[in-house]
Amino acid sequence: MNNNKKTVAVIFGGRSAEHDISIITAHTPIIESLLASGNFDVVPIYITKDGSWYSESAMNNIAYFRGEYAERLVTQKKVHLLFDNGLKLIWPGFRQKIVSIDVVFPAMHGTYGEDGSLMGLLRMANVPFVGCDIFASAVAMDKVLTKQVISAEGVPVVPYVWFTRSDWENEQTIWRDAISKLHWPLFVKPVHLGSSIGIAKVKNEKELEQAIEVAFHYDNKALVEESIENLIEVTLPIMGNDELRLAEIERPMNKSEFFDFNDKYISGNKKSGGVNNQYSEIPANINRDLVEKVKEFGKKTYRVLGCEGIARIDFLIDSQSKNVYVNEVNTLPGSLYHHNWRKAGVSGVELVTKLITLAFKRFERDQNTTYTFSSDILRKVGGPKKN
Repeated sequence: MNNNKKTVAVIFGGRSAEHDISIITAHTPIIESLLASGNFDVVPIYITKDGSWYSESAMNNIAYFRGEYAERLVTQKKVHLLFDNGLKLIWPGFRQKIVSIDVVFPAMHGTYGEDGSLMGLLRMANVPFVGCDIFASAVAMDKVLTKQVISAEGVPVVPYVWFTRSDWENEQTIWRDAISKLHWPLFVKPVHLGSSIGIAKVKNEKELEQAIEVAFHYDNKALVEESIENLIEVTLPIMGNDELRLAEIERPMNKSEFFDFNDKYISGNKKSGGVNNQYSEIPANINRDLVEKVKEFGKKTYRVLGCEGIARIDFLIDSQSKNVYVNEVNTLPGSLYHHNWRKAGVSGVELVTKLITLAFKRFERDQNTTYTFSSDILRKVGGPKKN
């Protein structure tokens, strides 16, 4: 590898329902743009659905993951991780290979990645990483906790009810009564999943029952919330640590009743590699007052949750009342929403380069924070007892 370049590890895959989407995000635009810049050595790290870690240069090409790639992994040695005041990758064997990582670019959606788990690992390794830290990631991954935190700071959210699987099994009457106070139709969602997986819009009790059963198939915590019927759905990508840069407000022009998995990833131009931007209006054709509300609530939500690096804020707008609600926060937007940033004048190469710069700046800032405390308590433990 060229010692004049920074070595970037791109981590993707993982034990998540969004495993395959993660592979797309890692390559489009992250790996492709990093390689195109010519400024980085890129080390791809793929985590299988059973949690095994692998790395080889061929994985920098998304074509590796078409077909029966799992069969090729059988012949590969798993990569080992060494946390020793930084992150090192070790390929064991007679000719052991060790590579030091300068910065990590997480591309893992959902569970064990975007939920803050990976960020905790990287913090312990004391290595810079791109995107939101563990705290913002953990809160944003929980749709209910997000609503509780931002609404406490005056950001509007739609009326909702939440409960656990145990709540529903043991006190169903109480929760049915709580749901009855909401206005139909309703949305039922697993609390910790992204990419619209497991989400259903329901219009009667029978559909509600089925949707809750599906939600609990994916999660231990379910959310039931009111649907905005005169709906304008928009989203706003934001980038930055202390100083924020906003992309364009985007409106998904989906044909289904809500922006579901197929709308996001399958039904559009397959060459786009990720988020389906063929059915998006960029910038969204909404009036100036709504634009200002979306930007205001977007920036406030980003700051309240402590987001850094990049995130995407999703909004629901009632076209009749003109009320704007924050729906949820995505700390790893699919394919980084690079199609939107491009419309805002930011190329794919500029986007990933800026995000890596932000990662290093945060890391340098945090080095000035003291995380340890010296005391003489251990000297006193187990000493002679006084009569």
